[in-house]
Amino acid sequence: MEKKTMNVAFSTQKGGAGKTTLTVLVASYLHYVKGYNVAVIDCDFPQHSIAEMRERDLQMAMEDEHYKLMAYEQFSTLGKKAYVVIESSPENALEDAKDVVEEMKPDFLFFDLPGTINNKAVIDTLSFMDYIIAPISADRVVLESTLQYVITLNDALITPGKTKIKGTYLLWNLVDGREKSELYEVYEDVIEKLGFPLFKTFLPDSKRFRREQSINHKALFRSTLFPADKALVRGSNLDTLIDEMLETLK
Repeated sequence: MEKKTMNVAFSTQKGGAGKTTLTVLVASYLHYVKGYNVAVIDCDFPQHSIAEMRERDLQMAMEDEHYKLMAYEQFSTLGKKAYVVIESSPENALEDAKDVVEEMKPDFLFFDLPGTINNKAVIDTLSFMDYIIAPISADRVVLESTLQYVITLNDALITPGKTKIKGTYLLWNLVDGREKSELYEVYEDVIEKLGFPLFKTFLPDSKRFRREQSINHKALFRSTLFPADKALVRGSNLDTLIDEMLETLK
């Protein structure tokens, strides 16, 4: 039986919720650590944050001996190249996805989309997903906006059967450990009443999530060329989230 590519989008209409960072962290961990083959379609026009990050990562890897050696060692160990990042747009995303799947047959195809559903091309692309993961934080404005977003998706696409979406999941992101208490319980009660599944794993609010390649060669976390540093993964819950995703998304 031919393996099927799983299409996944971290998607929300609220900026700053971490969808782009999550896309990179999860894609890199699956590709470089877990051994899956991954591709990313960056259709978040016009900023194309992931495509720009890949350009920065590549430039530094070519110019800096430290990262050049890291890239060589990684390729020698894994025997495979960096995953593909396609710069696209909502209008071209499905055509680009078709080409990527035909050419590479990745296990996972991640989409980084603009934070709007007032756009037919975005809706068409979202309809093509197997799973949508919406990051939420314990900020009333962010939470209400994201819940409204997934309710709209559910009512417009999933319930009428106009899509191949198998599930929409919520994910706690940017969690302040000091307040992971009653406030979250109240919100989780609301989420449960609405009937949306929530990942058990939460990701803390930590500066490590913004650690990229740099001239001082500090341990990195967010990169399209390398996985998050093992020492930094500890306590980040990234590895736990990946395991839960692999168990949940079938």
